Amino acid sequence: MAKTRKVIALELQGHGHTPYSDRKLSRVTLASDVEKVMDYLKIDSADIAGYSFGGQVAYQFAIQSPERLRKLVIISSVYKSEGWLPEINDVFKIMKPELFADSPLQVAYDAVAPDKTKWNKFLEQMIASAGEPFNMGDDNIAKITAPVLIISGDNDGMDKVELAKTYQLLGGGIAAGFKPMPKSQLAIVPNQDHVGLMTQTKTIFGYLDSFLQ
Repeated sequence: MAKTRKVIALELQGHGHTPYSDRKLSRVTLASDVEKVMDYLKIDSADIAGYSFGGQVAYQFAIQSPERLRKLVIISSVYKSEGWLPEINDVFKIMKPELFADSPLQVAYDAVAPDKTKWNKFLEQMIASAGEPFNMGDDNIAKITAPVLIISGDNDGMDKVELAKTYQLLGGGIAAGFKPMPKSQLAIVPNQDHVGLMTQTKTIFGYLDSFLQ
């Protein structure tokens, strides 16, 4: 995408090069961080894309900073706990940092983190955040006026009944042809789980490139 657009890749609190912080991982706070980065870079408004936890932050950004948003892309993510299948929420309850020891995630973390000793503390933060029920509100999602593209794997852990309801809140799920096509879009990528979807860069780029025109 950087060949044709200005791309700013944000590493949220504790992620990548961004230092670990004892500040509680809050979607509201992280969405405010995104806005502050835009302020620092003197960007009035932007298209925002988020995957998984980043998608939750992107939803929150759309709710609390609508005037800074042009278009929103949500990849394999939800705005409420019930958006995941029950087994996903059950896994969050039993997840522990040691499950990720020596995993590719830890290798990637160790390669760039300012302090590699914070790995377990960072995981504890993320697991606590994932296991805490949340709901940004159907009404707030319905009030999003920016066009939204939702991309999901067909078996990525998202409850597709809830996903259909989300798309309806955004104006989709209609009989286009009898009425104008909605400004928001929904793409389901076949034969993809939550992690595998990340590797489908050509497919995802195709959807983004078309939507962000």
